[in-house]
Amino acid sequence: MKALIQRITSASAVAIFAAGFALGSSAPALAQNDEAQSLSELLRMVQKGKIREGREERKRIAKFVADKREQANAVAAAIKTREQEEVRSARLEKTFENNKEKIATKRDALKQAKGELTELFGHINSTAGDLRENLAISLTSIQHPNREEFLTGLIEKLKGDSLPTIAEIEKLWFELQREAIEQGKIVEFNTTVTSPDGGELPTDVVRVGSYNAISKDGQYLRYMDGTLSVLPRQPKPAQLEAAAALASLDSGYHRFGVDPTGPTGGSLLSAFINTPTLVERWHQGRQVGYVITAVGVVGLLIAFWRWIALQLTGMKVNSQLKSEKANLNNPLGRVLAVHEENPDMDTETLELKLNEAVLKEIPKLESSLTLIKIIAAVAPLLGLLGTVTGMIITFQSITIFGAGDPKTMAGGISSALVTTVLGLVVAIPTLLAHTIVNGRAKRVIHILEEQAAGIIARNAESHR
Repeated sequence: MKALIQRITSASAVAIFAAGFALGSSAPALAQNDEAQSLSELLRMVQKGKIREGREERKRIAKFVADKREQANAVAAAIKTREQEEVRSARLEKTFENNKEKIATKRDALKQAKGELTELFGHINSTAGDLRENLAISLTSIQHPNREEFLTGLIEKLKGDSLPTIAEIEKLWFELQREAIEQGKIVEFNTTVTSPDGGELPTDVVRVGSYNAISKDGQYLRYMDGTLSVLPRQPKPAQLEAAAALASLDSGYHRFGVDPTGPTGGSLLSAFINTPTLVERWHQGRQVGYVITAVGVVGLLIAFWRWIALQLTGMKVNSQLKSEKANLNNPLGRVLAVHEENPDMDTETLELKLNEAVLKEIPKLESSLTLIKIIAAVAPLLGLLGTVTGMIITFQSITIFGAGDPKTMAGGISSALVTTVLGLVVAIPTLLAHTIVNGRAKRVIHILEEQAAGIIARNAESHR
């Protein structure tokens, strides 16, 4: 029993020492996960852990001392370098000041040496700048490219203290002369031309001075950013035929449409070919324009139909005037038939009968004339309606996108006014047609009334 208690006490002590060792030992000792079986073994393990910790601590101290020594050496080297750079900086500042004084002295000497040449170099610089701007938009640059590079180099050279050479001045003079000569030539050459669909093809091109370039088949070309491209919309066929004839001409003279604004970008030709046609103008009227057109067509067709009908009626009436017997195929014959059917009727009754017959014929003669007159009056109102709605849309666009682009606003107003033009175009001929047709009807009615009055007068005279 006593021995058992001693073993239990020893085991408890071993456990307590093991716990204390686990809490106080280093990481390598914990990594072993060895369990002491006795107090003696536990003491050995504690001793080994202390020896290992002491060795590692000495290594860390030695590494810290070495790092400190290395940092001290680096600081000393940096201080030495800074002192050397300060000395070098002072030396360079002194050299800079000396060179600055030398440059100022030499510039004064250069200025005195140039003398009157300074004004000459200024003119050369100005001429080179103007020529470079002209060559950038000139058609001759297609045949003679990369001339701007020389002029740019010469301008940059004149901006500094360098002097142009005699060869450079002569080359500038040569480029001026060549540009003036090339602007007066009609030359054919081969170059790459961009088609409207974006493709690039080698094409034979005819250059008319510096104004226009055309292809061999007579299409006008546009020069932009150093390249030629086919205009997406060409001028009228007559001008294209003249251009094709010029392109195939070897010598002599031929008529050709030249854009005088070609050297500055061809703005006149672009504006000319971009002008809407009559069909495009008509489509700008949109729905209201289509309605006005339909109304106008209907009105003119009715007027034409009534004019033909009244012409035929007038011919029949004229034939009836030459005939002694009433013919029922015309208004005058039907009026005269009333008298023939009642030859012994008293004057008052005959007058009423004839007036009745004339009144029956008047609606047939004046048929659809009122409709033509209404169309002539409504067409301008429809045009005004289209203009008002177009202006509303234009001002709404200005409210949303602003009025920064005058072309957009002018284009909207122009489209809005198209309906007014369409209304007037419909109203004027319709009104004229109504006047003509109404005159024909009034003429026939006048004949009817005149003949009826004559019959009444003759009847009254016979009864008297």
